[in-house]
Amino acid sequence: MQPATHSPSRDTSMRILPVRADAMLVELADLGEALALFDALESAPVDGIREIVPAARTLLISFDPTAISDEALVQVVTERAGGERKAASGALVEIPVRYDGEDLVEVAGILGMSADEVVRLHVESDYVVAFTGFAPGFAYLAGGDPRLSVPRRKSPRTQVPAGSVGLAGQFSGVYPKTSPGGWQLIGTTPLAMFDLDRTPASLLQPGNRVRFRDMSAGRAYEIATVAKVGGADGAGASAKENSSTAVIEILSVGLPVLFQDLGRMGQASQGISMSGAVDRASCKAANRLVGNPVEVPALEIALGALSFRMHGRGVIAVTGALADIVIAAADGSKTLAPHHSAIALDDGDVVSLSVPSAGMRSYLALRGGFEVAPVLGSVATDTLAQIGPARLAKGDRVAIRPAPAGSVVSVSEMPAFDMPRPCELVVLDVVMGPRTDWFTERAVESFLAQEWNVTPQSSRVGIRLAGEALERENHDELPSEATVRGALQVPASGQPVLFLADHPLTGGYPVIANVAGHHLDLAGQIPVGARIRFNATSRFAPRIISGKRT
Repeated sequence: MQPATHSPSRDTSMRILPVRADAMLVELADLGEALALFDALESAPVDGIREIVPAARTLLISFDPTAISDEALVQVVTERAGGERKAASGALVEIPVRYDGEDLVEVAGILGMSADEVVRLHVESDYVVAFTGFAPGFAYLAGGDPRLSVPRRKSPRTQVPAGSVGLAGQFSGVYPKTSPGGWQLIGTTPLAMFDLDRTPASLLQPGNRVRFRDMSAGRAYEIATVAKVGGADGAGASAKENSSTAVIEILSVGLPVLFQDLGRMGQASQGISMSGAVDRASCKAANRLVGNPVEVPALEIALGALSFRMHGRGVIAVTGALADIVIAAADGSKTLAPHHSAIALDDGDVVSLSVPSAGMRSYLALRGGFEVAPVLGSVATDTLAQIGPARLAKGDRVAIRPAPAGSVVSVSEMPAFDMPRPCELVVLDVVMGPRTDWFTERAVESFLAQEWNVTPQSSRVGIRLAGEALERENHDELPSEATVRGALQVPASGQPVLFLADHPLTGGYPVIANVAGHHLDLAGQIPVGARIRFNATSRFAPRIISGKRT
């Protein structure tokens, strides 16, 4: 553990809010204190900390409990809090804007000034990228004129065009792509905020200084194009083939069939969450069964209904959801193959997976691994961020890499848990927090006592639940803060959403609890029509730390 590296500063206070055994949320008084602590932790890295995601007044700290204990981490955070924030020293980025936003006049009315005055204050402000989140390339810009502070829209838009420049609270920001959003729109920019063919992909990085320029005044702006580097968009799913390459040919698909691995770590500064396989244990098991390293890409198949033809020879394994595996040989004979076993395929064999009787997602690995181009260091397809290889479609041909010499197959892989079935009750352990105290006592009791229905409006982003709505005690607007896989976020409707692998990096609704780490994979296999009851493994117990920090 490294010692604190800054001098005593000022009185401060913070709360340590529980998230899970490997994560905590540190809440400070304001953005400045949060970023000062972030700077202190980043400047002298702490052994065991995996990732830190800053937000409006919080830091989400993910850590390895085997490398640093919860108590030791709290001590480090306590020692380093209360310092001064570093002066912004990042590159200056100028963003040309057409001040034609559909909320500009309304914003001027809210602020009691003219639209021209809003524009003047916006272009005269010196912004700094405080943190990223919401979507890849979306930067929260702080430091603007305090007179431009406006609330989010009461009713968010279902679609905000890419390049829209907006205001929300103390922040300004630019939507990197078309998406839902509730910021007040005052203009548009032609600049691409996020481009996978650029390094880094996000135009705005934490610490960058930002100035907006009015395109209707002053010099003209030349918008430079970005040279394509090839393969970065993940379009290389159908890889090059030669006469000695084994290939699978997709004959039919039902719901999306996606390439997945264990996800992309370390991309929080670009507003990108980890993504990866929803049921990581099953994905790893499929690879071990065919002799692959666990991080090799596999196919994630939602609700079965996949059929492909093998060209050449290969060895597959299917794990996860309990789908029948039927192999039709070239001579017309059919075989029902076993689950959780290595299966040898001959040239011309057709493999078909049925709709599973239990579970939601099957994982198919092929010895050697699929030849597919990574995107930002991973082949995980993030359906929310729209990053990663395209979903497979009928007619696609995917090449298989040769198996490395000496690779060893596993013969003892068993399912990590019983796959849940529709109409069954599934009990998930949860850690209460970090925002349990934003709800009434009755709401917390109801959250734990009732059986929640899994609705059809569920995906890799999250499971939408239906039940008795949860009433909030605190009706304030929650400043944006980071969330984790397994978070149970409660929007204004009072109906929780259980975040899965493709959840947003930050959110603006309170999280009442988080699924315990040992039940995350189980949560990803719960089918539509099942019911969920949550079992709290501990009481909500935030730690309040106050006084002078050193």
